[in-house]
Amino acid sequence: MNAKPAANLDADGLPPGYPLDRDWEVTPRDVQAMRQRGDRFVLLDCRRPEEHAYARLDGATLVPLQELPQRVAELEAHKDERVVVYCHHGRRSLHATALLRQAGFSNVQSMAGGIDLWSRGIDPDVPRY
Repeated sequence: MNAKPAANLDADGLPPGYPLDRDWEVTPRDVQAMRQRGDRFVLLDCRRPEEHAYARLDGATLVPLQELPQRVAELEAHKDERVVVYCHHGRRSLHATALLRQAGFSNVQSMAGGIDLWSRGIDPDVPRY
């Protein structure tokens, strides 16, 4: 997990010009630092099961986006904890972040660039697709 910074990423580990909204997103580097510090947070994968089977981050809970509205009660115990949601590139996880916020989750953000950016900038052993 000590990958060299990928080419074509800025100082935050994002593609140049990425419009990061810190209220809604954290970077993969932020998530890596949280894990290294031992911060308590829920890592939620909102991709489809076959995507999760192919490439995933250890410790992530899988709740596909299309099932999230029906399964939000499963996450109620984490309503006041920090939640980081990820998907393939960050679009579905932003949608999941909005759904969880509407359901009363107080500290939820999307991982910018998703697992693809994690693979590019943090851990190249995570397969890209």
